[in-house]
Amino acid sequence: MTATYSGSLTNYVAYQDAQSRRNRIGHYDLPKNTIQPLSFISGTPIDSLYQVIEVGEANIIPFGDHFPASLAKILAPLTNRDVLCVGKNYAEHAKEFNSSGFDSSDKIDTPSHPVIFTKRYTSIIADGEEILPHPDFTRTVDYEGEIGVIIGKTGFRIKEEDAMSHVWGYTIINDVTARERQRDHKQFYIGKSADTFCPMGPIAVPASHVDQVLRVRTHVNGELRQNATTDDLIFSIPYLIKTMSEGQTLMPGDVLATGTPAGVGIGRKPPVYLKPGDIIAVSVTGLGTLTNRVADLSTPNPITGQVASISNIHPNNAGKSPNGSALTKINNKPLYYKTLGKGREPPIVFVHGLGGNTESFTPLIQTLSLEKSHSLHLFDLEGHGLSPTSPLSKLNIESFAEDLNSVLEHASLTSSVTLIAHDMGCLIAAHSALAHPDKVSKLILIGPPPSPLLEADIAALNARAETVRREGMVSIVDTVTAVGTSEKTKTWNYLAIAAIRILLLSQDAEGYAKACTALAGAKDLDFGAIQAHTLIITGSEDEASSPQLCEEYGNAIGEKASLKVLDGCGHWHVFEDLQGVAQAVQEFLR
Repeated sequence: MTATYSGSLTNYVAYQDAQSRRNRIGHYDLPKNTIQPLSFISGTPIDSLYQVIEVGEANIIPFGDHFPASLAKILAPLTNRDVLCVGKNYAEHAKEFNSSGFDSSDKIDTPSHPVIFTKRYTSIIADGEEILPHPDFTRTVDYEGEIGVIIGKTGFRIKEEDAMSHVWGYTIINDVTARERQRDHKQFYIGKSADTFCPMGPIAVPASHVDQVLRVRTHVNGELRQNATTDDLIFSIPYLIKTMSEGQTLMPGDVLATGTPAGVGIGRKPPVYLKPGDIIAVSVTGLGTLTNRVADLSTPNPITGQVASISNIHPNNAGKSPNGSALTKINNKPLYYKTLGKGREPPIVFVHGLGGNTESFTPLIQTLSLEKSHSLHLFDLEGHGLSPTSPLSKLNIESFAEDLNSVLEHASLTSSVTLIAHDMGCLIAAHSALAHPDKVSKLILIGPPPSPLLEADIAALNARAETVRREGMVSIVDTVTAVGTSEKTKTWNYLAIAAIRILLLSQDAEGYAKACTALAGAKDLDFGAIQAHTLIITGSEDEASSPQLCEEYGNAIGEKASLKVLDGCGHWHVFEDLQGVAQAVQEFLR
């Protein structure tokens, strides 16, 4: 629901939503200490300031209700890149630094060229987070309140007169520094880049919404230490942008710290360095106040854990269940799993096939009202439906069967279980029934594929996986639907055709491709060793699971098996002949 809001919504704050744990962008009403969530004009939430810079204010709207800022974790505005910095850019600070004995640059009060360095992005922290004192690294921790310029437009060799058109806006930076490291290494990077040495925020504001002349003030424990404006800069912001872009391309979202005024700790007589418990508050006109406390000496480094948790291995199909909220940890992996009904009859577990999901069985369940008589357990195979799959997870029939058995364990199903499976799910269910005959008492196999598969089928599945990875599910949906359905279905049952196409097109391409190769690699199963009472259902026009094949399976299982062939039905049995499947299942379950 879109909220209404009067006034500007340009105090952009990055925060972590308390419920979803996702990063979001909002408007921070500093006097009221509230946050108004923001979205694109479509209603899609905004999750980074990079997006704000790219789309512009006209494409952003309030969305939902504002809430107390205390309910969210405030984040730094921009965190994924090193910060570009300028040293000795206020005349009085240049003098105090040059006379301090810690200046290892050009040893003059007013530099002839901008002194440029960077702060590593792992030094960035947010408003309210603690600055580590790093006692084993430095004894001379100092503060530097600065104005941060945020680039809004790509530029290379930008002319000074055009530079401000490349500025998106501003934020606040505290360029925390280890002075003796700055001196001893004869460059600024080491002393400037320690973890937590770049507090930034709390907000970022477009240039059009702040004064042309900005004043920066720094208070330490309430005492005013720094006070100057951008008019006092030795090298103006346009000149800095010109200088920075002479040999490199500036990108939207780059942050340029413009230098600090006089009044830093090293300029005092004698020098006064930061110590645990000190509170540094840097204020800039129109940008609020960035406040951080120096942590206790024993405080552990939070950056190490944050960096260690970063992974470049991203699960496929994970976006369908934000933060895994709909998933259950089964077999040490997140799977979509749900239960229906609490009937007294033996429990039923459903195993869908290639390109299916838990909803594949919904028509059958509702037609027979199975939830009234049985407890039902459904799950999406890894990579299918809502279940994600890791790039490191190699799928095969055995791994799927392990997941099925873990579902049985998770649900405490120890005996008299009925498995209803379709297509590839039949091989999974049969594998489980062979491995756990004490648990599985009945099997309903709808369209079981050959075991082992023919060489031509194996080649076709591997080729399909390659095609899907290259071109997506749309590349195979027509063929799979046409080959898998009967002439009767294609001619008259348009609803079934639509349902099959929707089911296939909703699949994650990589998850589907991995399942194709899993099926292609299926090992031969000994159907003759199955002890469960088994119903095999196929269609008279099922090319993947022919009546002849199913009859062979039934003969192998013996007198415990029965076969039902649905006339004029292809491989998508529940969609093509729901009544025929329902009748056969109902009779078998009696």
